[in-house]
Amino acid sequence: QVQLVESGGGLVQAGGSLRLSCAASGRTFSLYAMGWFRQAPGKGRVFVARISRSGISTEYADAVKGRFTVSRDNAKSTVYLQMNNLVPEDTAVYYCARSAVATANLRDYDGWGQGTQVTVSS
Repeated sequence: QVQLVESGGGLVQAGGSLRLSCAASGRTFSLYAMGWFRQAPGKGRVFVARISRSGISTEYADAVKGRFTVSRDNAKSTVYLQMNNLVPEDTAVYYCARSAVATANLRDYDGWGQGTQVTVSS
C-alpha cells in the first residue's frame, strides 16, 4: 500500500508563491501518473493538475493554468506543485494521489495523502 505525504503548505499573501511536495513510499512511483487536487472549506475536492508517469504530459485546471506548474522526480519518488501568483481563491487543503492513467477524474485516483493546508491572505 502506497503512502503519500504532502508538505509545503502555509500562509502566504496574495501574489506570493509556495511549492508543495508529495513524497511516495515504495518502489512503484514511476509506474503511476500523479495528480494534485484541492478542497476549499465547504466545497468538494477538485482537480488542480496532473502529470504522466514520465513527466512529459501535464494537464491543469483552468483556474490555475499559467500560475501553477506540476513536476516530478522519479528518482526521489516525489511530485511537486509550484504555485505562483497565488490568490485568496486558492485557499484550500491540497492533496496528491496516484492513478494508473493520466486523467483529471478524481475517481481514477487512490492512495490519497493527508493533505497540506494552503491559505492565501488578501
